[in-house]
Amino acid sequence: MEDNQAKKTAIREQARKNRVGQQNKDAISRDIVTAFMAMPEYVAAKTILYYVDAGSEVRTRHMLPEALAGGKRIVVPYCIVETNELELFLLEDMSELVEGAYKILEPKLELRNQPGKIVAPEDLDLVMVPGTAFDASGGRMGQGKGYYDRMLARVRPNAPLVAIAFDCQIFDAIPVASHDVFMDKVLTESRVLTGKGRK
Repeated sequence: MEDNQAKKTAIREQARKNRVGQQNKDAISRDIVTAFMAMPEYVAAKTILYYVDAGSEVRTRHMLPEALAGGKRIVVPYCIVETNELELFLLEDMSELVEGAYKILEPKLELRNQPGKIVAPEDLDLVMVPGTAFDASGGRMGQGKGYYDRMLARVRPNAPLVAIAFDCQIFDAIPVASHDVFMDKVLTESRVLTGKGRK
């Protein structure tokens, strides 16, 4: 168990280092998100969870206006720090976002509980998943707090989980635990990996 934890720590540190050092982040991020929006899964979906980038993650915020104009229901997650839970918000306009904890764009506080704004994970048709590191089987390593694992466990099995990442975030194998959720696909600037998904 300790050995697994040490491996996880080493991979997380290396992945973060790789991601921080990634050149041409804006241009490559645009290519990745454009490819995500061209996927058959995206075309078929009505309600899509779009994460909003933080730190050195694949940048999604530049493409959000285009997604909002595309006739889909675009949902963004935000973190409730007190409970360590992710909540989901129906985004209709970029003006509804403001910089919150960890410098992440989040829905304005006064809008969060308005009628029709709260979305349940079960209502999602497609989920764009961030992460620190991934492997070819769809194994995912997040920040270590489990926010996404808990939320993804409630997503319908027929709603694909598609992670987006830079090539430099892909590792041979990631140590996984029983609660970890495997991705259906991992999309990078050069390839689409087909993961195990949820069995």
